[in-house]
Amino acid sequence: MSRKAPVNARAYLGLGSNLGDRLANLQRVVDTLAAQPGVRVLRSSRVYETEPVGGPSQPEYLNAILEIETNLSPRDLLDACLSAEATLGRVRAERWGPRAIDVDVLTYDHIEIDEPGLSIPHPGS
Repeated sequence: MSRKAPVNARAYLGLGSNLGDRLANLQRVVDTLAAQPGVRVLRSSRVYETEPVGGPSQPEYLNAILEIETNLSPRDLLDACLSAEATLGRVRAERWGPRAIDVDVLTYDHIEIDEPGLSIPHPGS
């Protein structure tokens, strides 16, 4: 089901990288998302390091949270995030596996969604 986006919805995106130049990967995805029509990056958290959860043995992640303003619907925002991941070479070879970049829609205004492929708030956020 497609939902019409409110004008200037506030959303938070979770970013993570544990392959390659992790810090550069985070900056590249911020730049890629900021260039997406309908997405305006408002601010970013500090970058922090976390242990991987689940999956195979892998390097630690660098993570950050982005606060954005968007006129995209939640589904269209997810598509923009997936497009940004693909642009940066994300390969979905293994569930919970290592990745150059990961972008999750954590929250979208005060909307709750539980659809195939899209859960808001994001599980675990």
